[in-house]
Amino acid sequence: MLKYHIWTIGCQMNKAESERLGSCFEQMGYQATASAEEADFIVLNSCVVRQSAENRVINKLNALKSLKRLRPNLTLAVTGCLVNSEVDHLRQSLPYVDYFFKPGDFPPWLETDKIGSILPQSPSCCTFVPIIQGCNNFCSYCIVPYRRGREKSRPMAEIIEEVSELVRRGVKEVTLLGQNVDSYGYDLPDKPNLADLLSELNTIDGLLRIRFLTNHPKDMSSKLIEAVAGLDKVCEQINLPVQSGSNDILKAMNRGYTAENYRQLINEIRNKVPEIALSTDVIVGFPSESQQQFQQTVNLLSELKFDTVHVAAYSPRAGTLASRQFEDNVTPAEKKERLQKIEQLQEGIATEINARLLGETAGVLVEGRKGGKWWGRTRSDKLVFFSAHNDFKGQLVEIRIEKTSPWSLQGKVELGNTN
Repeated sequence: MLKYHIWTIGCQMNKAESERLGSCFEQMGYQATASAEEADFIVLNSCVVRQSAENRVINKLNALKSLKRLRPNLTLAVTGCLVNSEVDHLRQSLPYVDYFFKPGDFPPWLETDKIGSILPQSPSCCTFVPIIQGCNNFCSYCIVPYRRGREKSRPMAEIIEEVSELVRRGVKEVTLLGQNVDSYGYDLPDKPNLADLLSELNTIDGLLRIRFLTNHPKDMSSKLIEAVAGLDKVCEQINLPVQSGSNDILKAMNRGYTAENYRQLINEIRNKVPEIALSTDVIVGFPSESQQQFQQTVNLLSELKFDTVHVAAYSPRAGTLASRQFEDNVTPAEKKERLQKIEQLQEGIATEINARLLGETAGVLVEGRKGGKWWGRTRSDKLVFFSAHNDFKGQLVEIRIEKTSPWSLQGKVELGNTN
């Protein structure tokens, strides 16, 4: 039997697209293999959002070049954000790659019109569902709009049917995905929005939880916040990237809002959904970021106290506005110091927030085993580990929290969950 191997790096969108590619291969008679050396067909699903990610992709391609030389009949394809409109240039620089296709697309040789559902055949209990591709915002540091194109929403009926089918296949939780999920539907004829979609999905029997990301502060509506507050299956958890606490840096980033706008939005969310868990993204060392501007970011994080902060040091991406307009003039040492300062700050905040859960009981949707323990997440996206002999995979289990840390919780199954 022919074998396929998909190597995936980057965002949840890439993971979702790789799962669907894998489903197509399996319906064509291929068998999955974890080893590229054993595969007859290899797909690299790439990410270039940061230089470190692009370096990993290039290193992987260099390794596969040697494998391709040893096995000329091996078929190698590349997708993801490495692939842009300049495919001819890629063919010249990577002549040993057989196929290139854009992120979110399916290459014609897969003949998806002759395949049944492209959904994963045996999905995880928690799975990703892309609902909108592309982005219209053009943040100055971001390459994504140039690689994934402008925003294009999937029809609402198509998404509802897909989620319904995933539930029939055992899925209990879905995360709706988009580069800017808050813009969902604005390009469709009847102009539905994300809140409308959440309302429809909330009625699907057997679906327990709904999440969505990634959000953009300038595009999040009050109607969406009210949907989170009022729909019982929508989790009380939102990722809302701020990127900087400095208005000057936000303007240079072309984010379209001020730090004051962002604070007001956070206040609105917390007023309407008091139990909300919030996470954010931050970039340190953006071109010309002064110590004072960096301190404004630190002050914002100290004030708003997020459950989770994803922090990254700025790296220029060729083709973006920032790479053309600004000199990358914050030293690597300074970027590293700022990144570590935020990580240290957030560790203390998360320690305090999670400590409040000690002795509480939380519903945990169990996704698997790791290090000899079961693991899953709460509605607020807290990672929880517990020990038990029973098979709890895919089940919603009540766990009493006995130990907390900044990164995860540990607990014990409450009586009544051991049948």
